[in-house]
Amino acid sequence: MRFCETLLKLTEDPHRRLNALTNEWVLVSPNRATRPWQGEVAETPTAVEPSYDPACYLCPGNVRASGVRNPAYSDTFVFENDFAALRPEVAEQHLDIANRGLIVADTEPGICRVMCFSPSHNLTLSTMNLNQIELVVRGWIEQYRELSALQQIRHVQIFENRGAMMGASNPHPHCQIWATTSIPEVPSKEQLAQQLYWKSHTSCLLCDYLDLEDQQKARLVCQNDGFVALVPFWAVWPFEILVCSHGHLGNLLQFTADHIASLSQILKLITTTYDKVFSVPFPYSMGFHQTPMDDDEHPEWHFHAHFYPPLLRSATIRKFMVGFEMFGTPQRDITPEAAAEQLRGLSRI
Repeated sequence: MRFCETLLKLTEDPHRRLNALTNEWVLVSPNRATRPWQGEVAETPTAVEPSYDPACYLCPGNVRASGVRNPAYSDTFVFENDFAALRPEVAEQHLDIANRGLIVADTEPGICRVMCFSPSHNLTLSTMNLNQIELVVRGWIEQYRELSALQQIRHVQIFENRGAMMGASNPHPHCQIWATTSIPEVPSKEQLAQQLYWKSHTSCLLCDYLDLEDQQKARLVCQNDGFVALVPFWAVWPFEILVCSHGHLGNLLQFTADHIASLSQILKLITTTYDKVFSVPFPYSMGFHQTPMDDDEHPEWHFHAHFYPPLLRSATIRKFMVGFEMFGTPQRDITPEAAAEQLRGLSRI
């Protein structure tokens, strides 16, 4: 097969892009963006949540499903997940049937916590004020500090699922914090890619990537003194955003008061911009990636967050990872440049 030698047109030609953080590829098909849609159309969210819901397991003073009553908290509130996916008391065991490396399992001791962002049932990061968001960021820092100090913990994953479309079981503003003995698959891939880049270039992968993005500006969405938000070149989800610190920070423990304020501003701007895309509360999964706790130095690690929203064409049509994406390579129709242009315009309104 012979390929045309003309310059690749990123906005027109089907092509694949390398995710430098994971060394995986994503297929981009701009020609599919206009295809007719006769698939699933979800209902538009219409419910208006009250500031207090007596049936909510997370509201102050209410009894959770476990029978434990929440305190009358006034800002953030953290508790051990009543239905935790991990347990700290699990003894470390290894299974390898017939020692063939084919049927292998390891126990995974760990801790799962829930953090409520606010006592108000009807708030989100997009509707909270900056002081309230700063309290959340400070809460994340304290949780990371406490959990990362535990001997058996090597990774702390902070993540938020917003909206029923993303599997959130409760609309009360909250996130989850999972601390694991092993480093999970995605951050492991990112760690390897960053380590290899550091060894080859004696510089940080994401620092160098941000320099290139700043030169091109085609995928930038918004930024302030501390952080930049952009649609990554290798984005899979339609309106995916990558948030990186401007300076070379490894984890939350390196944050100053200015970093806390800057991250709070960026989170507020991203989530309010998302809500403008289709004029509805925008669903997403968001998570932070930062240095593992394995007693090694990690100069290669650069603090960042991923936002993965599922909406594709409207508030009722979402992106599905099926077919070729399950068996081959993730694929997207709208180009990252087009998504960034739309988000960038909305961030200025």
